[in-house]
Amino acid sequence: MKITILGCLGAYPYKGEGTSSYLIESDDFKLLLDAGSTTLVNLEEHLDPLKLDAVILSHYHYDHIADLGVLQYYRQLYPVMEPTPILPIYGHTDDAVHFESLNMSGVSKAVPYFEAEELKLGPFLITFMKTIHPVPCYAMRFVEEKTGKVFVFTGDSGYLESFVDFAKDADVFLADTYLFEGNEHHHAHFTAKESGEIAKAAHVQNLILTHLPQHGSLEELRRQAENAAGSHVSVSLAKKNLVIKI
Repeated sequence: MKITILGCLGAYPYKGEGTSSYLIESDDFKLLLDAGSTTLVNLEEHLDPLKLDAVILSHYHYDHIADLGVLQYYRQLYPVMEPTPILPIYGHTDDAVHFESLNMSGVSKAVPYFEAEELKLGPFLITFMKTIHPVPCYAMRFVEEKTGKVFVFTGDSGYLESFVDFAKDADVFLADTYLFEGNEHHHAHFTAKESGEIAKAAHVQNLILTHLPQHGSLEELRRQAENAAGSHVSVSLAKKNLVIKI
């Protein structure tokens, strides 16, 4: 499994850096996880957007879907000799209006996922957990069937003890870490301390901090998470074009 960071800031793009978006690849399957600001131009550095097999969305806040519409336009209007395959876009149905917007005639098709059901998507088995956030949002646990490798993405969330079981023994834990220590039990996002504590309790191998703040020392954010995670967890910061191989 290979994960490429396309954007990793929270809320809004800043100084050339985009918001949440990740390309996940296994064998020849290419999955886009969230589609925040600057996704399309950053994706083009790694992959022809026409070659995407699917998109999956944690929720419908704009910093996670801002470039979804332009991706649909790209696939609709890019001049090719043969029709581009319909792009399946997986999303939750808690927000019917946004879910319906995933449909575009001849371009994309909305496909629902549900917390109570495991989803088989290409080479992955995906399970879901509803998070704490101002709008419905789902964390995702990806298991690569052929290797058993595990990648867990928190989506956006405040602290939930249930993340310990959800992220258990993950090879990579990609955690929303928008806040510095001292802001614990926020209604929408983890602090660095909480990310580290969950990673430690869940025995994850690698904690990668994402949904990063635009201001303040990111090295201090990483240090706070590392202090909470302990010596058995590798802690690093997401950054554009970072490639993680599991």
